[in-house]
Amino acid sequence: MSAFTFLKESQAAGVNKIEIFNKITSKAAISDFAILLGGNVSETYHSYQGNNLYNRTGSYWLIGIEINKEVRVIHESGFSDLTSSENNKVGVRPIFKYNSKMKLSYSSDEVKEFNFGEYPQVIASDDVSRQLEDIYKSKELGKVSKTLFKTGRGYTISDSERLEEYEYEGKYYVRVISKNDCLLSNGKKATKGKAYWIEVKPILWIIDGDLAICKNIIASGMNYHYAKDKFINKYLASEMTGRRITMPKINNDGTHIARKKNPYGFILDEVSEEDIIKKAIESDVPVFLHGRSSEGKSARVKDIDPDCIILYLRNATPDSLNGKSVYNANTGNMIDLPPTWYKKLVEKCEAEPDKLHILFFDELTNALPSIQGMAFNIILDKEVNGLWKLPNNCRVVAAGNELKDSLAANLMAEPLFNRFAHVYIETTVDKWLIWAKEHNIHPAIQAFITYKSYLGDEVLRSEFNGVKPNADPRKWEMASKVLRETQSVGALRSLIGEDICKDFMEFCRQEVITVNDVISKNYTNEDLKMNVSEKFATAVGLSSVSEGNVKVVRDFVSLLGKEVLAMFDTLWVGNDNKRMELIAGFKLEENNKKGR
Repeated sequence: MSAFTFLKESQAAGVNKIEIFNKITSKAAISDFAILLGGNVSETYHSYQGNNLYNRTGSYWLIGIEINKEVRVIHESGFSDLTSSENNKVGVRPIFKYNSKMKLSYSSDEVKEFNFGEYPQVIASDDVSRQLEDIYKSKELGKVSKTLFKTGRGYTISDSERLEEYEYEGKYYVRVISKNDCLLSNGKKATKGKAYWIEVKPILWIIDGDLAICKNIIASGMNYHYAKDKFINKYLASEMTGRRITMPKINNDGTHIARKKNPYGFILDEVSEEDIIKKAIESDVPVFLHGRSSEGKSARVKDIDPDCIILYLRNATPDSLNGKSVYNANTGNMIDLPPTWYKKLVEKCEAEPDKLHILFFDELTNALPSIQGMAFNIILDKEVNGLWKLPNNCRVVAAGNELKDSLAANLMAEPLFNRFAHVYIETTVDKWLIWAKEHNIHPAIQAFITYKSYLGDEVLRSEFNGVKPNADPRKWEMASKVLRETQSVGALRSLIGEDICKDFMEFCRQEVITVNDVISKNYTNEDLKMNVSEKFATAVGLSSVSEGNVKVVRDFVSLLGKEVLAMFDTLWVGNDNKRMELIAGFKLEENNKKGR
């Protein structure tokens, strides 16, 4: 099964939304479980699923660019809007690539549905809830129930909270503490802080082409990043499938045999690529960074150790890597001379004995097999040419391209490959835009890539064919330098390719309202009727406004929409803390006015 993700705004809203939402709307009913976890719930009903309490709708996350800590959601009404990425009242409605081998459970002219996986969804009946709670409380007092036991499964709703699953008379339940006062599908009011029993049910999915969309909102109570980066693929993907029933083990005296979770006290949190690199370095384990050209492999190493010693192995020679022997005419003996890089490494490590210094083998897969062999001896034996030991506070990192991504790459020998921990790096648009802001990439480029991503188009990287230029993260950095020095957009075709260059030129060519136009109010309501591209382009031009005029310009940009305003704020602030405080002050004023 493909990895879970969320719907894009272009799929769930607007004129180009996917076909299924033209038939049944993009609104989604919210489960009792998601409501108890704190999810928003409407007072009206999902028109497609019927008018009853179970079919009230909730809001759910969309995947997309985060601007000023705001991302897109579909509200209970079915319309999209921006909300804070920290909003834990927004629900989870996952999607994945549909496999035609999955058996449909229902099909009509409007919709095709199928069941896949299980998850807590519906409040148990009053009688069952009372029985479960009575048994649960008696069990807490040491009395074992023959009818209620843990199945061995559970459902993780936060890094610190996992709900155990219980079997009772052939059905499965979880006990959840309500996070708010709310009305459930059985018509009963739930009270914050009180326990409720939720039945585990099959998850229903609807189909649009090769896309499987969860019919309902199945969870809530978590922010956007936790839901996207951890919940749907780390927890949901494994916990919704693969039922395994484990009967409780009972001592002779009738008490449960306890099993300690995580008896070794390990840290079980998810870690980022950067975290893996750092932890390998700390542990003195050589680490190899895989990735296509321009993925920022070298930059990641330099972020950890700006003074690292870099060996470019593609151009290395035996003498430059291993040192050489020279004849001493005075003694008649051969003298072994260490390589220059080794002398520099020793000096750095001796000067700072309490600091770890990185020896970075760059382009290792682009090196000749003979050079790879010499590098292997250094990595394996931690010595150069069998003569000079690497300092104790030296750590080894290497990087290279995959065979499929580089015509110059060579296969790494298995013994060398197995000496490394391996990290596979992929630059996403979200990550690159954060980096671009920190590294002063031209705002027009940031806006163009944001705009194209907003439309679902990939321009950060285009296909490499070895014949014509293609776009990639490094090329866009180079393009930014060309723009700042020459202001020539046409010159960029030598970097990012002719097609993307033309597209970028059209983006930049659009007639926009200038800072002077805004200050002098030289515009009409008709001028505000812009398409999405014109709005983004206008925001780029206005981001050059001075601090003295930013308030009036920002008020104008707010007329173009929340997403455009968020991008304007990002471009105008840059890395300036003073400007960040100004924007925060404006937002506080706006919130105070709304609260009056």
